[in-house]
Amino acid sequence: MDGTNRADIAPGKKVKVVQKQDQRSGKLTEGVVKDILTNSKSHHHGIKVRLESGIVGRVKEVLN
Repeated sequence: MDGTNRADIAPGKKVKVVQKQDQRSGKLTEGVVKDILTNSKSHHHGIKVRLESGIVGRVKEVLN
């Protein structure tokens, strides 16, 4: 699943996100969702989340 639909993402889900500084390289960071920061039900670049590690990024892939 890609991370463009808010309904696919929930706290506790494992995801891969791209951080702002990694957008050009496309480097993904894996982690567990703590908070969902995007209010709209979808976003074409991916839903913005905060991971339990404190990293903020846009979801590119939902793992579980």
